[in-house]
Parts: sequence; structure tokens; C-alpha cells
Amino acid sequence: MNPQPDTCTSESDYRVAYLGPAGTFTEAAVRQFEDAGAFPRAVHLDSCSSPGEALDKVRAGHADAAVVAIENSVDGPVTPTLDALAKGEVQIFGETELDIAFAIMVRPGTQAAEVESFSTHPVAHQQVQGWMKEHMPRARFIAASSNAAAAQAVAEGEADAAAAPLRAAELFGLEVLAEKVADVGNARTRFVLVRLAGDPAPRSGHDRTALVFRLPNEPGSLVGALNEFAVRGVDMSRIGSRPTRRERYTYDFHVDLVGHIEDQDVAEAVEAVATRAQQLIYLGSWPIGDPQ
Repeated sequence: MNPQPDTCTSESDYRVAYLGPAGTFTEAAVRQFEDAGAFPRAVHLDSCSSPGEALDKVRAGHADAAVVAIENSVDGPVTPTLDALAKGEVQIFGETELDIAFAIMVRPGTQAAEVESFSTHPVAHQQVQGWMKEHMPRARFIAASSNAAAAQAVAEGEADAAAAPLRAAELFGLEVLAEKVADVGNARTRFVLVRLAGDPAPRSGHDRTALVFRLPNEPGSLVGALNEFAVRGVDMSRIGSRPTRRERYTYDFHVDLVGHIEDQDVAEAVEAVATRAQQLIYLGSWPIGDPQ
């Protein structure tokens, strides 16, 4: 199945917001979700310039769902996605992973020695900068909103080369100088399926639960909150912090737990942390690595 392009839609289509334009890894993740039966009807893709814009479209009712990158095995959490999720009102219902490697693409006839400017998404830049230093040392980095947007910039003459999925070269009429470029082998990115908050995905027995919470700025507050998970044997698979952007030097803590909110130990731990927190937002429970 192939999602319908952005220019073709009907009222019956299932609208999915994603980081565009066409040719991004996020678009490939949407297709992977679709192949797994995650969407109830034909998909219309709605290209966005950021994860925040994609989630805002879900909040506003302009999209039925969004697919956004949340974590990369090389560069870590995708912070724009974490910041957007922390606004609440939406929930994660599934996840999928993609192997990540890049094609280096240029306008037809361009030689590597001629490349003076190079564009890709900042996260992608972290994964190919070693290759670039070796093969295109003169190239000046230009940050793009997505890898496919970088390919589009090359096609429009705004950059000389881009690192993007191979499909982007075909879409934008570019020539590929190198394939499967990645400074760290076996890199993967995890993508999540987001809808308006509601009942969680059914418990599978192999689940992940996500929370974001804010604690009082006092000694021991974080230790006390984390101990609520420890004493109940609830495993954390990830923890990180992000500025609240509301008051200087205050932070939200993002936590992934192994288990489902319907598991008694997880539910009790979340409830206990909520009593300690100034704010706690439940971001969903869903099967690990199994799009739903």
C-alpha cells in the first residue's frame, strides 16, 4: 500500500501528519505503520516542517494521527519531539524502527571536489560528519528542516550536496555519489504513532509506557520519584530532561518504562510519582517495536 500524496485527498482519507517533504525517513516510517495495519483506511500524507507542527495538527483536529521520530541510536532522543509531546493532549499508540543510512546526492554532473555546501537535518549531520570530513572537507554545513528538504534545496541550487534517503534522489532528480553512508554502523531510529489522548493501546505483555513530569526544585525530589519505580521493580528504559521553557532553569523529566499502565506495579508507581510531581503527563502505553 502507498499513502496518497499530499495533493490528493478526500474527506474519507485518514490524515497522517509527518516530517516532510516526501522522501524523508519519517515518510518511510508512515509506510511501515500502514503496512502493519495501523491505520483504519486509506492514508493521506500531510507534510510538516517539524515534529511540533505535526503534533499541533493532531491537537487541532487537522490530522487524525502523526508519525514522528523520537529516538536515534547514535544521537539519542529527538528533542523537538520530546518538547512537542510535553504540551500534552496527545498520546503514543505504537512504534516502529528503521535502519538509518544515507545517500549523498548532488545535481547531475556535480563532482565531489566541487561541493562547497552540504545540507541535511542536524540529527543526520551527526551521523555522517566523519564521512563528510574525509570526502568533502571543504563543504560548509547548512542545516535543513528534514533530510528530504535538504535534497530539495540541492535541486533548487541552494546547496551543492545533501545526505538523505535514497528515495529523495529519485524524487528530486539528483545524482547519487555514495550510498549507505553512516559513521556508525547499524544505526536505527525509533518512530512513534501519535493520536489525541484516549484509551491506551491494548496490553501485549511486551509494552512501553512513557511519562513526562515536573518536580519541585528541592533536595531529593528526583531521587524520591525514581525510587517509586525502583521499589516496585519497574524498569526504566530511558530517562532524560528538557527545559520547561516557562521558568528559567526548570526541567521536565521524560521517562520510558518497561510495562503497560494496566500492569499493577506500573500503575502504582505512576500514581505515586504523580503525588510527588507538580505536573505529570501520561504519554501512552503501547507494544514495543510492534506498530498498532
